[in-house]
Amino acid sequence: MGVATNGVRLPMSRDRVAAIARAVLRSERVADALLSVTFVSNTAMRSLNRKHLRRTGVTDVISFGFRRSGRYAPILGDIYIAPDVARASARVNVVRVREEIVRLVVHGTLHVLGYDHPDGATRTRSAMWRRQERLVRRLAAEHA
Repeated sequence: MGVATNGVRLPMSRDRVAAIARAVLRSERVADALLSVTFVSNTAMRSLNRKHLRRTGVTDVISFGFRRSGRYAPILGDIYIAPDVARASARVNVVRVREEIVRLVVHGTLHVLGYDHPDGATRTRSAMWRRQERLVRRLAAEHA
């Protein structure tokens, strides 16, 4: 598990971020995974969004899960998070920034594991979103 901050400020330690991602993997019964979590500036996130998703603007989290080379091969994935977007979202949703970072680490990890959700308003009613929020409630309390 690798966590990089690329010079951006975080409200929690890299060790705590790694522990959150590992907790999600354990909760999903994943024993073998190689994940990286990288915190990036809004400019870098905008570029990733345009290049890989063909979308304009900045977003909070982008994740890439890579195909396993065999049934027993480890899960591989990269997660990119824009902490400035997380801070803005935390203000709008009236939650602590740390909770929002937990939410994005959980969200990105679930995507790497193959979970998905629809776009738009129905996303918060999806199975992935419900799973995410159960994990966030537990992990935000443990990693406050």
